[in-house]
Amino acid sequence: MREFEVVSPYKPAGDQGEAIAALAGGIKAGDQYQTLQGVTGSGKTFTMAKIIEKVQMPTLVVSHNKTLAAQLYREFKGFFPHNAVEYFVSYYDYYQPEAYVAKSDLYIEKDFSINAEIERMWLSAARSMMEREDVIIIATVSCIYGMVTPDVYKKMTATFSKGETVDVESLMRRFVELQYERNDAVLERGRFRRRGDTLEIFPAYMEEAYRVDLDWDCVEQIRRFNPISGEILEELDRALIYPAKQFVMPAEMVQNSLNTIREELKERLEYFKNNGKIMEAERLKTRVEYDIEMLTEMGYCPGIENYSAILAGRKPGETPDTLVDYLPKEHLTFIDESHVTLPQLGAMYLGDRSRKQSLVDYGFRLPCALDNRPLRFDEFEERLDKTIFVSATPGKAEVEKSARVAQQIIRPTGLLDPEIEVRSSEGQMQDIYKEVQNRIKAGERSLILTLTKKMAEDLTDYLSGLGLKVRYIHSEVETIERVEILTQLRQGEFDILVGINLLREGIDLPEVSFIAILDADKIGFLRSLTSLIQIIGRAARNAAGKVIMYADRTSDAMQQAIAETNRRREIQTAYNKKHGITPSTVKKAIADILTRHAEEAIDAASTTVEVLKKKHNILIPAQRKQLIKALENEMFEHSKNLEFEQAAAIRDEIQRIRDALV
Repeated sequence: MREFEVVSPYKPAGDQGEAIAALAGGIKAGDQYQTLQGVTGSGKTFTMAKIIEKVQMPTLVVSHNKTLAAQLYREFKGFFPHNAVEYFVSYYDYYQPEAYVAKSDLYIEKDFSINAEIERMWLSAARSMMEREDVIIIATVSCIYGMVTPDVYKKMTATFSKGETVDVESLMRRFVELQYERNDAVLERGRFRRRGDTLEIFPAYMEEAYRVDLDWDCVEQIRRFNPISGEILEELDRALIYPAKQFVMPAEMVQNSLNTIREELKERLEYFKNNGKIMEAERLKTRVEYDIEMLTEMGYCPGIENYSAILAGRKPGETPDTLVDYLPKEHLTFIDESHVTLPQLGAMYLGDRSRKQSLVDYGFRLPCALDNRPLRFDEFEERLDKTIFVSATPGKAEVEKSARVAQQIIRPTGLLDPEIEVRSSEGQMQDIYKEVQNRIKAGERSLILTLTKKMAEDLTDYLSGLGLKVRYIHSEVETIERVEILTQLRQGEFDILVGINLLREGIDLPEVSFIAILDADKIGFLRSLTSLIQIIGRAARNAAGKVIMYADRTSDAMQQAIAETNRRREIQTAYNKKHGITPSTVKKAIADILTRHAEEAIDAASTTVEVLKKKHNILIPAQRKQLIKALENEMFEHSKNLEFEQAAAIRDEIQRIRDALV
């Protein structure tokens, strides 16, 4: 196994070294659960990386959403350039699960759009876990959904070696079994082609393809090449091809399972008929018989995952195999932002079960579909080896389970947690106006947090009427626009951002020095201890950071948040005094909060636009309409793939085309 090696110019600073030593020591001592309680800006990701380097264990990092998972993926990629860092999230841009609403007799067919690049990364993660031990997987909660058994996945491969005699027709049939499509004209990911004595295949999980030169039936040469430029990248002695799709089973396993599916269908049809449910019986019979025919002829059918338990030979109710089963028994798991991620993990099973139970009850699916499911939380825990919860505000459950809680309170930059004041809600608008004016004069930005969307919009209108440059952001604002708004705030195009709870985890805004929390004393999720501490942390990147809570009383959550913040300030102040550190505001490139650097994104978007424009004449109405539609599809694709600047650049080009017509 290649050793995990962190490549970074930085060394552990502040209390990072103590946290790394304590948690790595706990892992080596056999502690199952530990917690890293790290404040915003203390370098938790770097600490996690150094722990991996110390314990040398394959690692799973679970985040609660794709955006934060993408940030972690980029950071770990930078820290571990010589190891396999993989990104494992749901590869659907859009996913509408199959469902039936009995009350209105409404059947909703499964509909989805797959993101090809994220699917490639998903398959790449599975491949890396098959071939390597120096693996770090950055995943979302999709890691608890069922997958093909690792043993079966390992068997579903095609191999060929230099000098080996092969039956070319049999090898191509094997590619088809692995769900690769033959296309002798165009070589794209998930396809293969044959040209005379040359066989080319583009693995679904790679960015390069393989070219196999044959001398009759003998493999003369194997080369890895760039499928776009044709450039030869490497000569190989052997190549191993994994499946092109997630749910792929050996033909014999599929055929052996058909009788079991037929038996379950027979039992279910008898049940429906005995209970006078003739329509449900006919519906189920039609669907399952079609699926059986597809499985017989093709070895695959739409919705094959609903038969995964039977195909894998699992008994009813038995736990499915998931991503965790692909990892070695001894591995390390980080649950990032555990105060959010753990509740998500715990909620997935029941929601999935409820939806599928309705499909089974009304004849849309066999009962075996219930076993195509995510893990229950207890099943997920059973599969973990060593676990570290990571959060600035770990929950009671994490702390109680943990053998130790390593606190990482000191920021290497010397920055303190912001000062906190509690002020009366009476006259709060005049007070806020005065505070933000002071920040504007200093060239700094402000955040104002409300409890409702309408309040955010109304407050924005009110402050605009006072001559202030202000915008709002909430869940109804489009994703592209949200990122643009945050960028414009940092660039100083406006001075005040009004929001609800979208400004808590994972957003770095060093220019923000003032946060106003309205209705801070209201009891509820948005003003809980955890939420307040997360909000306060948004002002911890600026040396002049200050938070004012506007309230008519001081709630328990407010008291605890203030006490914890003051405790952290005292620790950081003592550290700064001891080491002679003068806190200074974090200097961070504006592009860092976005998925990619703006220059790269605009260049890539411009290339896409030029290619599409060359194919269409905008003076011809039909072609102009086709071009705009194609550009819109590209824009939505980039948006769903978190490539927001590319999407924005294409959006601007669409507007230019429309303006030119006017």
